[in-house]
Amino acid sequence: MAMQLDSVVPFGRSQDEYIKMFNLTAIDLDCSILGAGDGPASFNAESTPLGSQITSVDPIYELSGADIQQRFETVLDDIIDQVKATPQDWVWSYHSSPEDLRYNRIQAMQLFLKDYESGKQQGRYQTAALPTLPFPDQTFELALCSHFLFLYSKQYDVAFHLASIRELLRISTEVRIFPLLTLMLEPSPYIQPVIQACQDWGYVASIETVGYELQKGGNQMLFIRSQ
Repeated sequence: MAMQLDSVVPFGRSQDEYIKMFNLTAIDLDCSILGAGDGPASFNAESTPLGSQITSVDPIYELSGADIQQRFETVLDDIIDQVKATPQDWVWSYHSSPEDLRYNRIQAMQLFLKDYESGKQQGRYQTAALPTLPFPDQTFELALCSHFLFLYSKQYDVAFHLASIRELLRISTEVRIFPLLTLMLEPSPYIQPVIQACQDWGYVASIETVGYELQKGGNQMLFIRSQ
């Protein structure tokens, strides 16, 4: 048992983690990008000054920065304690230890908070939630979904996953989802139904290995694109 979470927690990843989780190239980073369920990730904050065009959506953006930070601090120690209690379930190649993971999550949160208010004013952080997003068809070239779909398979059923992915494909040319494991360190039971549905819709869906692993075995993403 790797992690017990009743709902989605505000745990954000860095730009470097996004690059590795999604096999992002320099060409990818020049695309118009949607981050679906970004939460307090610093991907937007770090990439925007370098010229990237990123729009992050998450229902948590209805809250103030102080409230998001408070939610993060409420769950941080419990999550790290659960990680420490299950050392066999984690790979310490990117993060060197549970304490290093804790430090890196705090750093991502701080970078996010520095950017949050100005980013909201610029429309880079928008309050929205899958499976319905407020964008016209094909608004983005690339949609990324980090640590939400598949990870929370117990909390969100296959119908939710299919509707969410269909929506991401409506508004973007490509979709990448990471990781493919659930919180219980098992492959999501929805992977094959999703791949089959994407093929039925006329898309190519493939599983790709990436250069990032924290959950043991969690080093794959789902890549979906037009044929």
